[in-house]
Amino acid sequence: MITVDKKDNKPKLPPEHLATAPVAYENEDFLNSSDGRPFRILSEYAEPLARFRRERIQDTVVFFGSARIRSMEVATAALQKARAGADQEQLRRAETAVEMSHYYEDARKLARMMAGWACSLGGPRHRFVVTSGGGPGIMEAANRGAFEAGCRTIGLNIALPFEQEPNHWITPELNFQFHYFFMRKLWFAYLAKALVVFPGGFGTFDEMFEMLTLAQTQKMAKKITVVIYGSSYWNSIINMQTLVDKGVIAPEDVNLFQFADTPEQAFSILQAGLIANHLQPHAQETSVPPPPKEPAPSAQELLGPDISKTRA
Repeated sequence: MITVDKKDNKPKLPPEHLATAPVAYENEDFLNSSDGRPFRILSEYAEPLARFRRERIQDTVVFFGSARIRSMEVATAALQKARAGADQEQLRRAETAVEMSHYYEDARKLARMMAGWACSLGGPRHRFVVTSGGGPGIMEAANRGAFEAGCRTIGLNIALPFEQEPNHWITPELNFQFHYFFMRKLWFAYLAKALVVFPGGFGTFDEMFEMLTLAQTQKMAKKITVVIYGSSYWNSIINMQTLVDKGVIAPEDVNLFQFADTPEQAFSILQAGLIANHLQPHAQETSVPPPPKEPAPSAQELLGPDISKTRA
């Protein structure tokens, strides 16, 4: 097409060589625009689904908790440093961090126990894989414990302005990064057969009550075992009985979860719930080979010539 230059009223010729336009799925301007949002959302469903299938993941046990709780080793080192200074507020915070660090160690131990038992179950797919939000704190402790048990462990990370980088205990093939909170929450809920909630702040409250609401309203077509860890912490923050007394929840709603104060107590609750709700009777006692180590074949690999091969 020949256009006319308005300044001198002369025809303006097209460029001699016109660059090839990017195909739609490589057009970053489109994909990052508001018009491309539906495709970005869909990709955060389809890509994890494909990877979970590829890595033979059947279901998960999710650990929630504060990103700010550190290991005993890290917290103790920070306390020693604070004692050498003159800042009393920093010293107070460091002392509190040491006090809270036992939750990190408990989460680490519980995850190690949980993963070790789950890995012993065998079968064609990985069962009850320890899963966290993928960041530091309690999330790191959960992934670390599962790693120490020699098992796979999942991290569902999200881009945040602070706190959130993948901890290095996550199985690389199961390290995910999300942009949308609601898509990350979908994957927390979709595969979970049990949930452990350690002490935390706004994010932990949000995640815990969303899962409890889904269970309360029976929006999940499965039974989920919920363990709230650290009764002294949670009872000082939330008075569940007051919610019952004021009539804003039903008396039976407090049966949606159980408190635990030791890794052994929490593991006993989790194991009993998972066996009762999601394993065949005595399935854990039978000798079943573990899931294959190689990735599961794709639909195209399974169906062969029934699906035409493409270059991408």
